[in-house]
Amino acid sequence: MSDPFNAADYLVARHSQGSTADKVAVRAPGGTLTYAELDRLTGDVAASYRSLGLRPDDRVLLVTADDVPMLAGILGAFRAGVVAVPVSTMFNADELGKVIADSGARVVLVSPEFEDTVVGALRQAPAVEVVVSTGSTNAAGSTSREGWRTWADLVAAGRAAGEGARATAPTVDDSWALWLYTSGTTGQPKAAMHRHANIRHVCETYGRQVLGVTAEDSCLSIAKMFFAYGIGNSVFFPLSVGATTVLEPRRPTPQVVVERLQQDRPTLFFGVPTFFAALASSDLPEDAFASVRMAASAGEPLPAPLQQRFTARFGVEILDGIGSTEALHIFLSNRPGDIRPGTTGLPVPGYDVEIRDVSGTVLGPDEPGALYVRGASIALGYWHRTDASRTVVQGEWLSTGDTYVRGADGYFRCLGRNSDMLKAGGIWVSPGEVESRLLEHPGVREAAVIGVPDADGLDKPVAVVVVAGGVSSEELVAWCREGLAHFKAPRQVVFVDALPKTATGKLQRFKVRDQVAASTAGAPA
Repeated sequence: MSDPFNAADYLVARHSQGSTADKVAVRAPGGTLTYAELDRLTGDVAASYRSLGLRPDDRVLLVTADDVPMLAGILGAFRAGVVAVPVSTMFNADELGKVIADSGARVVLVSPEFEDTVVGALRQAPAVEVVVSTGSTNAAGSTSREGWRTWADLVAAGRAAGEGARATAPTVDDSWALWLYTSGTTGQPKAAMHRHANIRHVCETYGRQVLGVTAEDSCLSIAKMFFAYGIGNSVFFPLSVGATTVLEPRRPTPQVVVERLQQDRPTLFFGVPTFFAALASSDLPEDAFASVRMAASAGEPLPAPLQQRFTARFGVEILDGIGSTEALHIFLSNRPGDIRPGTTGLPVPGYDVEIRDVSGTVLGPDEPGALYVRGASIALGYWHRTDASRTVVQGEWLSTGDTYVRGADGYFRCLGRNSDMLKAGGIWVSPGEVESRLLEHPGVREAAVIGVPDADGLDKPVAVVVVAGGVSSEELVAWCREGLAHFKAPRQVVFVDALPKTATGKLQRFKVRDQVAASTAGAPA
C-alpha cells in the first residue's frame, strides 16, 4: 500500500504556517502572493473543482499562460485529488482538439489569448463540460458562451464552499497528479502519467542535490509550465523549499528577460540552448545577470562554444543536463564547480543510467549506444498507449530514445536521437508530421525534413523538397505555419531534383543531410 502524500501539501500547505507564512511564494503580473495567500487560493480552486462535480482522477486541462491562475489551477488540482493536464499553448485548434479529447478532460482552463483556439478545439471534445477563462469578465465574450465562466467566478465559488470542500484529498504516493503530453518518438502526442511521489523525487534529487535550491532563491524559467522542464523550474523546485517563483506569461525575448532580471532579481535562471544563443548575441548589458548565481540548460545539447561564450560575457555558469517528459525532469547533469562543456555531465543522485546496444547489452566506455535511465520519477506509462508504454517504459527502466556515449572519465555525451525525431528550440518535432503537411501542397511531389545545425550548433528543421515548379521557399514555410504549430515549420527550404532512397524506396536521411550540406553555403536562418 502506498504511503499518504499530496504534492500540494508538500509544495504549499506546509509553508503556509508559522515563520514562512508571509514569505513571498510567487511574483507574477497576476499578483504577488505569500505562501499563506497561495495556500488559500489553492484551497479555493480545489473546492471549486469539487463544486463542479469533479471526482478523484478526473482531468483538468490547462491552456494557459504562466501566471497566477495557471499555478493555482495546477496546485488546486493536486489538492483536490484530480489530475492537472497543462498542455502546449502552441497547438492549433485541430491539434489541441485531439489532445483534449484524448485526455477526457471535463474542465478546461484557458487564458484569453488562446480562447479562439479552444473554441475550435472543443468541436472534437464533447466531454468538456466547463471552460474557465482566466481573464476578466469581458474577455473575448467568454461569459456569454454556454458552459463558460471566469476565473473570478471559479475562485468565488470555492471561497463560498465549506471547509470540507477545501480539504486536501487523501492521495497516496502512487495517485495520479500530473499528465504531460509529449510527442516522444512517434510524433503523436501522448500523455505521460506522473504520480504525486514523482514530484517529490525530482525536488529531492536534481532540485536539492544539483541545483542546491534553498529558501533564499528566486527562480525564473524560459521554459513554460506546460513543459516538464518548465514546471520543475517554476513550481516544484522553488515551492518545495519555500523559495520564490517568478512567472512570466509573455513570449520570452532578451528584452523581456532583462526586464524581469532587473525587476525581480532572480538567483536561478533556466533556459534552453536556442535562447542562450539569443542572449549571447543580444545587446543586453554585461551585468544583466548580476543577481543570478547559476543558470541551467536542457531541452537539447548545449554546444560547448555557446556555453563558453555566454559565461564569458555574463559571468554565469550554465549547468547543461538532459531530462525527459517521461522522467519528469533532469537525470543527467553537470554540477556547480564541475562543468565539462560539450558533455551532459554525470547521473543525478537517485538515478541509474546505462548505455546499451541493440541486443540490450550494457556497453562500456567510449561505446555509443541507446541511453536508458532508472529512477523513482519515471512515468507510470502513457494514457491509452499500451504499445508505446511497453516500448518506452521497460520494467524499472526508461528508454530515452537518445544515443549517448560515456567517456573513460565517466562523463556522458549526446550523439543524437535513436529515431528521426528532432528538436527545434528544445521542443520535439516529428519530421513525418511536417513532411505530411508539405505533401498536402499541390506543388510538392516529395519532401524530407531534417535537423541542420545553425551557426551556434543548434539543430533547426530544414525541408528538402522536390516540386513541380513555381513554388517558393516562403510559400512553403507559410503553408506549414497555416497547418501546424509555428515552431514545427521549417526554417529553410532546399529544392532538389530527387530525394535519395534505398533500393526498396526507403528515404536515406543521412544522404539528405549531405544534399543540404552541398546545396547551402551556410547554416539556416
